Amino acid sequence: MTELEAEPASAAVIFGERIELARSFTKALAEHGEERGLIGPLEPPRLWSRHILNSAVAAPLFSGRVGDVGSGAGLPGLVLAIARPDVEWVLIEPMERRIAWLNEQVDALGLDNVEVVRARAEEWRQGPTLDMVTARAVSALRTLIPLTAPLVRSGGELILLKGASVEGEIDAAQKQIRKFKLTDVRVELIGEDLLDEPTRVLRATVG
Repeated sequence: MTELEAEPASAAVIFGERIELARSFTKALAEHGEERGLIGPLEPPRLWSRHILNSAVAAPLFSGRVGDVGSGAGLPGLVLAIARPDVEWVLIEPMERRIAWLNEQVDALGLDNVEVVRARAEEWRQGPTLDMVTARAVSALRTLIPLTAPLVRSGGELILLKGASVEGEIDAAQKQIRKFKLTDVRVELIGEDLLDEPTRVLRATVG
């Protein structure tokens, strides 16, 4: 196993009294993530900064019942569920081995605010019932908006964790932004005072 990155000082600030749960999850992901096809071999030395805290710092943005599309290893969904026990999280993931991991971690961490659903986003049958939907490292916005927006109630919000190319993705997704009646589309930088590399979040209200 590649050595796990030392825990940054900001982790305890971001997670507060939930830091022990965050440590347990991060350790489990570092130990088992590569062998189970959840993370690549280069990730453990940057797991805290690049993945765990990059996800967790967005936690204050969420409320209500939130879907995480393509939850994978639990980034950001499980991390956010640890940070925000007052929010209801629905982790939507199609791959059976990832579903097994998510369920194991929900049990191991005692997270009673998480529901794991095995499905692709386009197979979601509950209609536009979620207050918010998030996703991280799933696909470009022109592909991601049609997968996520139909799950959100009118007046709800997309909060998508994106990379440095997000402005270009917005330009390329104008047709989808219009089709799904997204308004107040904007990019926010989160955690500039806590992280060396702040988290970029695309926010949009669903019409």
